Amino acid sequence: MKAVVMAGGEGTRLRPMTASMPKPLLPVANRPIMEHVLRLLKRHGLTETVVTVQFLASLVRNYFGDGEELGMELSYANEEKPLGTAGSVKNAEEALRDDSFLVISGDALTDFDLTELIDYHKRQGGLVTVCLTRVHNPLEFGITIVNDDGQVERFLEKPTWGQVFSDTVNTGIYVMEPEVFDYVDPDVPVDWSGDVFPQLMKEGKPIYGFVAEGYWEDVGTHESYVKAQADVLEGKVEVDIDGFEISPGVWVAEGAEVHPDAVLRGPLYIGDYAKIEAGAELREHSVVGSNVVVKSGAFLHRAVVDQNVYIGPQANLRGCVVGKNTDIMRAARIEDGAVIGDECLIGEESIVQGNVRVYPFKTVEAGAFVNTSVIWESRGQAHLFGARGVSGIVNVEITPELAVRLAGAYATTLKKGSTVTTARDHSRGARALKRAMISALQTSAIDVRDLENVPLPVARQQTARGSAGGIMIRTTPGVPDNVDIMFFDERGADLSQAAQRKLDRVFARQEYRRAFPGEIGDLRFPSSVYDSYTGAMLRSVDTTGVEESGLKVVVDASNGSAGLVLPSLLGRLGVDSLTINPGLDESRPTETADERRSGLVRLGEIVASARAAFGIRFDPVGDRLSLVDEQGRIVEDDRALLVMLDLIAAERRTGKVALPVTTTRIAEQVAAYHGTQVEWTTTSPDDLTRVGRDDTTVFGGDGRGGYIIPEFSSVFDGSAAFVRLIGLVARAQLTLSQIDARIPRAHVLKRDLATPWAVKGLVMRTVVEAAGDRSVDTTDGIRIVEPDGRWVMVLPDPAEAVTHLWAEGPDDASAQSLLDEWSAVVDSAGR
Repeated sequence: MKAVVMAGGEGTRLRPMTASMPKPLLPVANRPIMEHVLRLLKRHGLTETVVTVQFLASLVRNYFGDGEELGMELSYANEEKPLGTAGSVKNAEEALRDDSFLVISGDALTDFDLTELIDYHKRQGGLVTVCLTRVHNPLEFGITIVNDDGQVERFLEKPTWGQVFSDTVNTGIYVMEPEVFDYVDPDVPVDWSGDVFPQLMKEGKPIYGFVAEGYWEDVGTHESYVKAQADVLEGKVEVDIDGFEISPGVWVAEGAEVHPDAVLRGPLYIGDYAKIEAGAELREHSVVGSNVVVKSGAFLHRAVVDQNVYIGPQANLRGCVVGKNTDIMRAARIEDGAVIGDECLIGEESIVQGNVRVYPFKTVEAGAFVNTSVIWESRGQAHLFGARGVSGIVNVEITPELAVRLAGAYATTLKKGSTVTTARDHSRGARALKRAMISALQTSAIDVRDLENVPLPVARQQTARGSAGGIMIRTTPGVPDNVDIMFFDERGADLSQAAQRKLDRVFARQEYRRAFPGEIGDLRFPSSVYDSYTGAMLRSVDTTGVEESGLKVVVDASNGSAGLVLPSLLGRLGVDSLTINPGLDESRPTETADERRSGLVRLGEIVASARAAFGIRFDPVGDRLSLVDEQGRIVEDDRALLVMLDLIAAERRTGKVALPVTTTRIAEQVAAYHGTQVEWTTTSPDDLTRVGRDDTTVFGGDGRGGYIIPEFSSVFDGSAAFVRLIGLVARAQLTLSQIDARIPRAHVLKRDLATPWAVKGLVMRTVVEAAGDRSVDTTDGIRIVEPDGRWVMVLPDPAEAVTHLWAEGPDDASAQSLLDEWSAVVDSAGR
């Protein structure tokens, strides 16, 4: 049997290490990752191998040649352009047509028993056998479910936490029959798991999954690269280590000079012809490459150092990666997580802070302090984006420097000459950060329309009027020291998951586009923004009967930017209104849950005394609203959603409403009673937005004060919801308490459980297994429906080490019992 080693990837997440070297050539224990892969193939008799190459292909060819030094026969298939995982193998079809073949990645470290995998494939007689393994964090991999016969039932590439239904992932190792090439188009990008396997499953072709025992690490990030080194030294993976074990865990290669007075605390590795002077200290999980010089007094701990590096006296390296041919001068300090590229100079007594990336051929001057704040790992997430965009503490996590880099990355994803709309809330932090981002956008050849301080829905609406995208900076709701940097697409909606990943990749590479002097973007301040916004709204939303109704309402602007739109809106609406808290308060850009509750209580008192029809309270940026009925009683957000749904469905009598799967199923009863239907979405606002754009959608909401009025906008808009509600109440001639009274009571309980990141995937697999024969819905997370109609939903949080649970029953006791039962399941898996 022949093997195919895929070695064409760029490894962009590993830059600057891969800026001048293909990922398969990155050394692990002083040997390229791909060499470990080839030696594994040889151990299992797969000596005839085709290597697919594309990025820096000549370096791979030059290093391995024809494979003679490894006792193998290597040939190469070169891609002129990236063809995907299947397309690259299709490119080598001529050499693989005669027999079954094995496909393996050239940049994943493993010691799987390939012979056992091949035997399993032959016994099953399938077209494809996928090698699977269990991992703690399945987000960056394709997760897979197999049935009791070993056949693959479902694939999902790079899921969000809400889509995780297992911790069993595709390792990218396959055994295949040549007939599979009939399903791969030539010379176009095609992926196995994204394109070919779904087609095979659709046609009923046999695809089997083999869960392998052993070690597997996809070396795709700096963290996994350092971890792979440590695992080799700890003996967790069976690979060949070149050298002699002079003491337990201390490996020294041929020709290395280690002074007797040097301190070595294994496990560690010292490459051939390296020189370790007296007084140097090398500690656990350090890897020193060939021809490295470590001077007296230098200290290394968990440091991975490539070949031909000079480490000066008193230098201090902790948890970092250093590229080849780099000089680190006296008393320089490189902190945990930093990466230094090839052929750099790190000057005397300079400090490179944690997580800094220094690209190849750069000089850090003597005494310099190089500092960038990369804060997301501390939150346990691998990406910039959380539930509210890019969030963090002002001037600690979200600095002007970070804002500039984010804006530069965002601009790089757009065409030169595009227009971006910017906006902010009324906080000083948001104002300062927005100015920094505007500069970065302009110097990246982007024109800017700056709205200054406006409500969030206005920013979205104005972005959709001809901009390629938008940026809104606001204070994090309930957290006055934090800000959220929100990025919009050309429709004013939050960026999709794919667009977020694209921005994330550009930001991680730190490869920003810069404008030539004549290309620097323009900055404009549009006028009549509020008149345009309210005019468009009142033309779109039905206000029939409002003026004749004589309704009186109380509007609380919460001292936020929502109040800026009210004069234009209320004047045109023709309703008797009392506005409270209309002025901006820079010292209070947001409010806590207790402050908001107190505000609603005060609003209720005013509504009752003024004998108003109802009262509404905007959040400070006008995104959401809360309700108080005519008696001054607070209508809780989840209940307010049902009230709005009932009114709209009763009036429209057709269409669909978009609701997240965490919403009470009473909503389904209300919608069906009036002839409408519910389309269940994930808890992500962009999924609600997607459904909101459908022509048949008449309403959407999230149960937390966010409402979509599709005739005006597909995103949350408090003002549009307010206008729609006034029209509905005026025409229905019912009070809010009367509408509320006719809707059955819901009994939905929620609980949050602490869940370490390392076991989130295991938790979700355990929940699926515990569900047994019950009905399971994987729209978002896992929702299990009991035979009696009760349901529970388990959803991992995308940004925190938490798992959320919801349960609904016919009464609180029943819902509580169900919640307790499944909390125990989650707890048992998380221990």
